[in-house]
Amino acid sequence: MTFEIAIGSNIRKSPYFAATLRAGVRSFSVYNHMYIPAHFGDPDAEYRRLMGGVAMWDVAAQRQVELVGPDAARLAQILTPRNLAGTKVGQGRYVPICDHDGFLINDPVLLKLAENRFWLSVADSDLHLWALAIARERGFDVRVLEPDVSPLAVQGPRAEAVIAALFGDWVRDLRYFWFRETALDGIPLVLARSGWSKQGGFELYLTDSSRGEELWNRVAAAGAPFDIGPGAPNDVERVESGLVSYGSDMRRQVTPADPFEMGLGGLVDFAGGHDFVGRDALTRLAVRGPARRRVGLWVDGAPAAPGNPVRIDLDGAEAGVMSEMVFSQRLARTIGIGLIRADLRDDTSGLTAALPDGPVPVYPAPLPFR
Repeated sequence: MTFEIAIGSNIRKSPYFAATLRAGVRSFSVYNHMYIPAHFGDPDAEYRRLMGGVAMWDVAAQRQVELVGPDAARLAQILTPRNLAGTKVGQGRYVPICDHDGFLINDPVLLKLAENRFWLSVADSDLHLWALAIARERGFDVRVLEPDVSPLAVQGPRAEAVIAALFGDWVRDLRYFWFRETALDGIPLVLARSGWSKQGGFELYLTDSSRGEELWNRVAAAGAPFDIGPGAPNDVERVESGLVSYGSDMRRQVTPADPFEMGLGGLVDFAGGHDFVGRDALTRLAVRGPARRRVGLWVDGAPAAPGNPVRIDLDGAEAGVMSEMVFSQRLARTIGIGLIRADLRDDTSGLTAALPDGPVPVYPAPLPFR
């Protein structure tokens, strides 16, 4: 069955939108109220390119929330339980963000551009509204805004060679999650060694949306000798690698989860002496211990992916949730990712996923998949 998504004015288009059309995009999703390419006609080939070569992705829907002003650092710290002390200008940090009940509501990368200026590179939620509300409630002297910033990702084992061809060999010394403000033939951007894959790569945070097609074309031309091609954040690679996906693995409205369940407990710092939203709730959760744990899942057979989280049962009772299921070319098996009861071991038998066509046996597996 084939469906269509209407291209209307209520969903924003990225600065690379026209370029992706010319590159042959065949499917879009909606992320942060924007169209984001889902694939370009051959998802299997895009997976192989990511794993063995280099791909370029329009990820402009990965919006930035800018905090700027005298209290920007105070607001950044109050938003996350991770201790930001010692974060340097030019450095990024992965920062879980929780609500007052301790549930995760986003997991952005924080980029420190100056002592009083930060970006939060957010997953799919209206985090700017949350940050603005917290700032106003606390009386902070800070502006919260969405800047003109549109990331373009270059990912895969050959990504560094492409980026070096564009910017020079200095990029080879850029450490993971670090960035530099720079320009490419006058196109202003922030270049970061980061990206939503375990294959390595960079993100080009374009800061002038009027030059989106120009930047896309420059990257495509520099990448041509390396057989670069268009693609999109890859669900199969992310499940194989065990990457967290806010909105898929957890969402406050659908699958609430706390940092301890998601394996992010090490980023919750109670000893640093700083305050943060959800501290009391997270303290209680830390004492109690996680009710569930995050696991990979081997799935019997090759059932159709449901496209939404499904319940995991054990002896007729709910035992967890499978948040995503894919077929892995590399492993030649169907795999999934999800949360199961913390007391269930990896050798637990009898677990089934409640798929639309009937229950299917699943088996816990360590992450990442090997």
